[in-house]
Amino acid sequence: MKRLFLQLACVLMLSMLLSPAWAVDPLPSWKDGPSRRAIVTFVEASTQAGAPGFIPVEDRIATFDNDGTLWSEQPVYFQVFFVIDRVKALAPEHPEWKDTEPYRSLMADDLFTAMASGEDGLMEVLAATHAGMSVEEFSTQVREWIASARHPSTNLPYTAMIYQPMRELLDYLRANGYKTYIVSGGGQAFMRPWTEEVYGIPPEQVIGSYSELEYTVRQGKPVLMKLPKVGLVDDNVGKPVGIQRFIGRRPVFAFGNSDGDLQMLQWTMAGKGPHFAGIVHHTDSEREWAYDRTSKIGKLDKALDVAAENGWTVVDMAKEWSQVHPEP
Repeated sequence: MKRLFLQLACVLMLSMLLSPAWAVDPLPSWKDGPSRRAIVTFVEASTQAGAPGFIPVEDRIATFDNDGTLWSEQPVYFQVFFVIDRVKALAPEHPEWKDTEPYRSLMADDLFTAMASGEDGLMEVLAATHAGMSVEEFSTQVREWIASARHPSTNLPYTAMIYQPMRELLDYLRANGYKTYIVSGGGQAFMRPWTEEVYGIPPEQVIGSYSELEYTVRQGKPVLMKLPKVGLVDDNVGKPVGIQRFIGRRPVFAFGNSDGDLQMLQWTMAGKGPHFAGIVHHTDSEREWAYDRTSKIGKLDKALDVAAENGWTVVDMAKEWSQVHPEP
């Protein structure tokens, strides 16, 4: 009788552990709200064989913007801070920069004047400061910077300013057979050295803006050198181009936060079968920053209107996330 009782107790405990009520919550930082329910409903339907919303594993492609979607982006994109440090380090070799914008403003930490040069000006700076070295040398510089640099407003390491709910979402998708990609306007070579450790996304699944490369032999060894020539600006209309070029499959799940992600979201939703489009709406001025239609960084205007018209999921950060960044 005692043995039978123990067996029954074990069966009962096992059934409790396996039941949804006792299962580990895969999205603990997401409050029970419309965004969480929409995500879970979509993922559960897409993984039930025979169900109307089922998606074969090979088609479970999920793409995410990085700046403002997976980590913070204010007061400027974090790569700009990296560029500022590179400009200051290289300035002695370029005396002409002291009279040339946006270099002059970057050396003076005048971010907003520097940003007035627009995307073309910043891409020129990226090409100038990132070129003339091998891809290995550049990766080393990025790793050293990301390990030591601190955000000027929060004094946190930049990798501590990732969004905990989005990291949970990445893990949740991968646990359900999804392959997760970054599709960002940020530099591809800047992101690849650290995304696997921080997000669990390996370098071959990182798509971003990039400069051209040149194969050469240096001191008897073959190397790839970065050139001061832009290959792809992976933003706006460039995102679907980058997706097709590097993935070759249309995503079924995509997340962004700004008008720069609109074309990626539209491209995703235009495919056949079930699809999901999500937008992180920065509404939390206490725990992060609140901004949308008038922001110079991460402007969310047209995409917000399109999302409302088409029933896309818009995440209200202040209301729907119980925490923003990981616990220290």
